[in-house]
Amino acid sequence: MNIKTFSGLVVLAIVVGLLAGLEHKAQAGEVGGSADYKVLAPIRHGNLTVFPVVAGATHDTDQFLTLDEGLKSGEVEVTESGNIHGMIRPRHPVGNVVVPHYPVRDGAQVNKLVLVNNSKRPLLLLAGEIVTGGKQDRVIGKDRIVPGESDPIDLDVFCVEPGRWVGQSSKFVPGVASSVMAAPSVRGKAMADKNQQMVWDQVGHAREQVTVEVQAGAPSPPRALADTTSYAKVMQNDQVQLKVDSVARPIEQQYESTIKQLRERKAVGVVVAVNGEIVWADVFASTSLLEKYWPKLVRSYATDAIVTRAKGSQVSEAAAQRFLEDLHGHHETIDSEPGVYSHTEVAGDGFKAFELTSLLPRTNFSVHVAKMAE
Repeated sequence: MNIKTFSGLVVLAIVVGLLAGLEHKAQAGEVGGSADYKVLAPIRHGNLTVFPVVAGATHDTDQFLTLDEGLKSGEVEVTESGNIHGMIRPRHPVGNVVVPHYPVRDGAQVNKLVLVNNSKRPLLLLAGEIVTGGKQDRVIGKDRIVPGESDPIDLDVFCVEPGRWVGQSSKFVPGVASSVMAAPSVRGKAMADKNQQMVWDQVGHAREQVTVEVQAGAPSPPRALADTTSYAKVMQNDQVQLKVDSVARPIEQQYESTIKQLRERKAVGVVVAVNGEIVWADVFASTSLLEKYWPKLVRSYATDAIVTRAKGSQVSEAAAQRFLEDLHGHHETIDSEPGVYSHTEVAGDGFKAFELTSLLPRTNFSVHVAKMAE
């Protein structure tokens, strides 16, 4: 090969790389991009308001396996750190977290779990999903994608059950976890603050608020609420479920109908307001992905709504649209696993946004965008 030919190939490689980067930015903007998203008329019940979001384009997400699906099928296994010896990558601190508060025993750590994806499909993990069992319940701290048939990976988590450090099994099994997503108030502490003590503080506050709300309408205080520090078990208490469902079910049913009616318009997400203030947005790459997460997402929103009694002014569609469009921040952090995913965190004025982009073959699109008001 002569120098001229070699130089030509180098230039071609650079051009291809630049085009690929531009294509990635354009496609990543399809989910977060203001021009491709439209907020529709709100669905309201009590002090919870949900604005459906439709997209100009969607993507094929059928290849992705959810955590609920993987745990139920047994294809995904979650264990305490140290349970799979000799296969764990070196551990690193998570943000400004000082861990663990408990001593390390048999390799187990408060803020680390090990996950194995034995499925041939890539696994999608969302921040806020709760896994129960092991020595204590945990909440996933960051969106990520785990390749199919992967080696065991270290999974960054936060404890949502302070006070317990024992377990009959080191494995985390399907059960209440498959129907629990942490409320935005708890989810945000894990995603944005990345601080175990802040998560614990918010979990304790949420448990107290829910208990007070339930006791206010109960003839006798539910003993189970006072006897557990588990956020998941509190959310699964029969009386708490009735309270949450009283808000969530009407919204869930109406939006499910909306999703069916708007399938051709590509319903992909929601902007959420509680007590007259916009608090959150979740947007997915496809309608089918939204449908998989919708039952537990709407209950997570309702959990925050039931502990906020006062009713504020109603939020307008225009305000929800502006919230969805404003993703321009003053600080950006990108975490990437080459060829698998990139995770971008944007800090702006009064908000933080999180974008998970798939880099797997024939994807290269945003799978999930979450935005929280601060």
